[in-house]
Amino acid sequence: MSTIAIGSDHAGFELKQVLIAYLRGKGHTVKDFGTDSTAPVDYPDFIRPAAESVAKGECDLGIVLGGSGNGEAIVANKVRGIRCGYCWSEESARLAKQHNNANVIAIGARLVSEALALKIVDTWLATQFEGGRHIRRIEKIEVAR
Repeated sequence: MSTIAIGSDHAGFELKQVLIAYLRGKGHTVKDFGTDSTAPVDYPDFIRPAAESVAKGECDLGIVLGGSGNGEAIVANKVRGIRCGYCWSEESARLAKQHNNANVIAIGARLVSEALALKIVDTWLATQFEGGRHIRRIEKIEVAR
């Protein structure tokens, strides 16, 4: 099982609570970086620490949530060593891990249902990085930073 960092803004708070319970129920350790309510907050304050915990190796993987997931993906990808995939479907989650070895995913809580979010997370966790030609591409991403 993995140690998973999770962070959200106010729009992602309720989905974050669902995911925390779901992941813990599957035997994962979850480190919650907040927020802790639906009161409006600035998402970088919660997303950056979650992503940094993955980059530092304190957590194996990360999930970041917001209304659309776009800003959260942008913040996470500013952290060196993070490859955050923006996921809106099972296929986008599968490809994020298979081709990009995404160590963090971003989900838009206002754009996907709770049921779909659970499927996205399951798909991402179950998918293995394909390696091969994708390694060269990931190495180029890291050099560009």
